Amino acid sequence: MRRSRIFWDNGHHQMFGRILALVVKRLGWRCHTYCLMPNHYHLLLETPEPNLSAGMQRLNSNFAQWFNAEHGFSGHVLERRFFSRVVESTYDLFELARYVVLNPVRAGLCEEPGGWEWSSYRAFTGDAGPAAFLTTDLLLGQFARDADRAREIFRTFVDDAPPRARST
Repeated sequence: MRRSRIFWDNGHHQMFGRILALVVKRLGWRCHTYCLMPNHYHLLLETPEPNLSAGMQRLNSNFAQWFNAEHGFSGHVLERRFFSRVVESTYDLFELARYVVLNPVRAGLCEEPGGWEWSSYRAFTGDAGPAAFLTTDLLLGQFARDADRAREIFRTFVDDAPPRARST
């Protein structure tokens, strides 16, 4: 994604979240984890229909239109096409979720993942309610049947990340 900031303040994060919520609802997606960084974002999505490209185009173009109108800009807001890959296993799901929520720690934006407001980490640990577009049941259900126990195990799983996963 472009190296320039795309999220300048809370209003930018909130608008992106509103647009993402509309896309998720309209296309029947499930967003299993997310992190909004200053100049890019990460989403772990489940798309029951083969509509990822169409949805990402809608998400990115709607946000770009808003962003450009808000700031008097024109042209691209995001530098390049999104990256995607298929989640191959439960292990892969866990590692991707951990990677996403540790992104701000690795970037030096916070000491611990709970210190970054614009990620799904706090929703998974029970420290905040989930964003309108976030679903936590699939991922937490992989850790334990009891929600409190699942949150505790998730927190430990993220805290126990290998050092390379915590640093740049």
